[in-house]
Amino acid sequence: MSSENLHTQTKILNAALNLLQQGPAAKTRMSDIAKAAGISRQAVYLHYPSRADLMIAAARHLDQVKEVDARLADSRAATSGAQRLRSFIDAWGHFMPEIWGLAKAFLAMRETDEAAAAAWDDRMQAVRHGCQAAVSALDQDDQLSSAVTVKQGTDLLWALLSIETWRRLTHDCGWSQAAYIDHITRLAEVALLNRGSL
Repeated sequence: MSSENLHTQTKILNAALNLLQQGPAAKTRMSDIAKAAGISRQAVYLHYPSRADLMIAAARHLDQVKEVDARLADSRAATSGAQRLRSFIDAWGHFMPEIWGLAKAFLAMRETDEAAAAAWDDRMQAVRHGCQAAVSALDQDDQLSSAVTVKQGTDLLWALLSIETWRRLTHDCGWSQAAYIDHITRLAEVALLNRGSL
């Protein structure tokens, strides 16, 4: 891809993110995003054939801007399943406050906006993949509780680490970020690790 095309794509994605993070009332039509990026609507469609494609790309772009791969490096390099679990929870737990603006927009829009729903589902499936990797690492190390299968463990961890749960505990209940990560980590360990790994 040429540097000009890459520059145009970045302008489009940044414009989409800025509009989305202004709140659910912000306009995020392709024409609105084109105007915010200072380019034609046709140019937007050249890079992103559908609004769903653009919403998904914008959410993934935020992951790149926030360097999500670097944040997950410790988890991916962990030498035990238990360590991978703890590192994954820590990385995702610290990441949620930084993406809350976009998450809030998608959560508000997803019931009536198919493109927003597709983008939200794409990112949440990425989180689920991380949960599955952590639980599978526990299983490979014989550290996974006999009370759950890998799928059940993945389901449980994914639910515990949902943005909705994080928001309820930190925003509605007033938990600090440190308290959230500490308690969720301990809860996940009790639910997922065999007693010898605790």
